[in-house]
Amino acid sequence: MALNVVILAAGLGTRLGRPHPKPLTVLADGRSILRQQLDHIRQTFRSDAHVMLVVGFKMDLIMEAAASDAAFVYNELYDQTNTAKSLLKALRLAPAGGVVWLNGDVVFVPGLLDSLRRHIEDDQTFVAVNTERVAEEEVKYTLDGEGFVKELSKQVIGGLGEAVGINFVSSADRATLIEHLDRCSDDDYFERGIETAIAEAGLRVRAVDISSYGCIEVDFEPDLARANELRTR
Repeated sequence: MALNVVILAAGLGTRLGRPHPKPLTVLADGRSILRQQLDHIRQTFRSDAHVMLVVGFKMDLIMEAAASDAAFVYNELYDQTNTAKSLLKALRLAPAGGVVWLNGDVVFVPGLLDSLRRHIEDDQTFVAVNTERVAEEEVKYTLDGEGFVKELSKQVIGGLGEAVGINFVSSADRATLIEHLDRCSDDDYFERGIETAIAEAGLRVRAVDISSYGCIEVDFEPDLARANELRTR
């Protein structure tokens, strides 16, 4: 099955305080965050994955690091927009079909992507979640009475867990998500587009629990330290 995979790697990544794009941060295993992601994608989906990177900040460094592994989408407003607009660009340009997308700062263990395959093959829109911890800074979620995602943002009160930054939009739902991302403000995260599509268009989004797999979104130095404790090979 041909599959679109998008990595959002356009941002400035200022919170980690590195002079280079955050996806190029080197992990304890000697690979960058980006290289670890690309390796996991190829190991899981092989040649079926059509990989696109959304680039912006110091894009030449990202493109050099992934030159043989991906196509590139340029967000020329990377310093003025957030992930909603980066994802929007990618969804408009990706080949037909469902799309998996990852934040460019997510470190995770082998096997996680493979655990999501059946949901992808079912063509069911989902967000991957971790129910073990819910920090204030993280994107949190709640569920409706049927078990689908109801709320999805950093502002959620009483969140059931954390959305880890790995997601999938089905071929059927892609146009709806594009419409709602287009309506997002420049400073919105993509989760805002998902949330309004749920509330206004009835988008049904599953929360797929990946708590048994190590997965850390690296925003600050303590996150990087925890990520380096994962067995990423």
